[in-house]
Amino acid sequence: MKVYVNYENKSWKKYEIDFDKIASAAVSAVHKDSEVSITLVDDKQIHKLNKQYRNMDKPTNVLSFELGDDVLLGDIFISLDTVKREAKEAHISVEEHTAHMIVHGMLHLQGYDHITDDEANVMEAKEIKILKKLGYKNPYAENVNDEKMNLIEKIKTYKIKENSFVQYSLFAILGILTSFGFAPFHLWMLALLGVGLMYYNVTKYKKHTSFIKAWLNTSVFGAFYGMAMFWWVLNSIYVVPELARQFAIWTVPGLIGIGLICGIILSLPFAVVRYMERKPAQRAILFAATWALVLWLREWFLTGFPWNPISNIFMNLPMVVNSMSLWGALGLSFVIVGFVASVVEMIRFYKSKSVLFTFLMFVVLFVGGCIYGCRNMQIATMKNVDDVPVVRIVQPAASAVYKMPTSREDARNIAEQKIRDLFVWATKDNSIKPDIIVYPETAYPYMVVDDNFPLARILNTNVIMGVNSYKDGKQYNSLVVADKTGVIKHLYSKSHLVPFGEYRPFGDIIPTPGQLASGDGMEIITINTQKGEFVFAPAICYEIIFSDSLVPRGSAPHAIINITNDTWFGMTPGVFQHLDMVRRYAIESGLPIIRANYSGISAFIASDGNVESFIPVAQNGSLDGFVWGNHITPYRIIGRDLCMIFILLFSIIASISISVFQKKD
Repeated sequence: MKVYVNYENKSWKKYEIDFDKIASAAVSAVHKDSEVSITLVDDKQIHKLNKQYRNMDKPTNVLSFELGDDVLLGDIFISLDTVKREAKEAHISVEEHTAHMIVHGMLHLQGYDHITDDEANVMEAKEIKILKKLGYKNPYAENVNDEKMNLIEKIKTYKIKENSFVQYSLFAILGILTSFGFAPFHLWMLALLGVGLMYYNVTKYKKHTSFIKAWLNTSVFGAFYGMAMFWWVLNSIYVVPELARQFAIWTVPGLIGIGLICGIILSLPFAVVRYMERKPAQRAILFAATWALVLWLREWFLTGFPWNPISNIFMNLPMVVNSMSLWGALGLSFVIVGFVASVVEMIRFYKSKSVLFTFLMFVVLFVGGCIYGCRNMQIATMKNVDDVPVVRIVQPAASAVYKMPTSREDARNIAEQKIRDLFVWATKDNSIKPDIIVYPETAYPYMVVDDNFPLARILNTNVIMGVNSYKDGKQYNSLVVADKTGVIKHLYSKSHLVPFGEYRPFGDIIPTPGQLASGDGMEIITINTQKGEFVFAPAICYEIIFSDSLVPRGSAPHAIINITNDTWFGMTPGVFQHLDMVRRYAIESGLPIIRANYSGISAFIASDGNVESFIPVAQNGSLDGFVWGNHITPYRIIGRDLCMIFILLFSIIASISISVFQKKD
């Protein structure tokens, strides 16, 4: 074989490299009589070639140009600048690394490639074998095992085969790990680590794939992430013995269903960045914007279930979580995942100016949000408690179902006992006369069909209570407001119903305990008390989890009253996560929240999300308090949908701006 060496850069001549021997060792018997040209250049020259012929605007170590001729095998270009730099990082000599580049280039000229993982494995094995004959070490094993190599390089060289059992197992573990960021654990560092490692593993593969394949590949993360967060939903099946006998068979299918739905939805951000080929700096922004978009879309799927936005992992860090008063859970989620992705890209490309720009951009957003969060906390703590009504929350903490009636008379006796219990629970402390008594969801044992509400007359005060109401042949989950004369002044009905619990999203295909009608949506209710008017926005159960869904534009209520029943979820994480969703809404809206729970956590929550006082899970009792600090936040003015538009516009503008920095990388 004939080897022609051209020294375009004279600095190459000081290195003693036997180009003939190395190139000949890398040629197959078929090409033993062929010719090859090796041109030795610097970064400037190879950068120009790389941009012209490979459309890559940066220097590289080696370029090969196959001529497709049996005699004229092709041309190899090697840059001294890049070879020296890489040799130093790998702690090997320039001669040894040049040998590797020659062998690598020769194999390319003979048809070998490393576009796919399988092709890369074949080519690397061939390189290792040839270099071993020449007396050189395995260059790939050296990069992994060298004790002097820094952590960044080790991470870069770590590989797991795509679509392998090991990869799927890793994705499942990372999904479960991420779920520990939420209540009751609040291990936010584990959540960030889970998202970061998942992002790293998804974006490290260079082989292009279809969107469907990317989606299926990453769905394992979403499935296990969702099942680890939401398994507690199925606990409701076992609270009532009669329901358990009917629905227990749906436990495993229900868990699988949660996994399938979450696998489809929660894996979308990872599937998008795996499928769409973008530069690292822009890829981090794309990931963050897609994550926020998925959270926004979750507001409507099956009437919506935007439970546990990633922003909630910081619920125990007041300064951070109060940034939601500025841009809501959407904005904080965008900043969190964008920051995590940019950190991963910084580890990979720590010398890239565009990646540094993206990282600093998310740092500035995070710090700016925290600064405004501090401002929101200051506003929320400004107390003006003169002539405010005293509110009493009642938490029965009784079994969700009393003894099942065996007759009509038995049913009446049970209902009467419930009324007596409701009276006793509300009057245990007579030292304070409450202006309003708030009972939880579905506390009243009778169906409301008219304006008569005797319990309020007996208690001689305003009463707010969760009831079942009936009108025009339809049954509703409702909240009544009755004055001290026992007359119902307002009836609000729940509009966001729980799929599979309160209505059948798929008809009769999957059995559902109830089939309720939905109400008309957000309302503002005014109660007349001896201390003046008290204006509030009502919310029943999980309506509180829907961002920007309770307070009509232009209204200024004093508070939100949320009645709920978490008895169905016992002591599972769902009870604590539900409370965090309430705290999130208080921060976003700038409104304190009065929360009455049947047997969960009843509480007075300030407009900065701080729980001022509460009744613990499963504890019977009453709690007196009042609310203050209501104010209008920027997020409440902007609203959920406009905030999402701002996020998308910001992402587009930032991506365009970053392209300027990429030209300098």
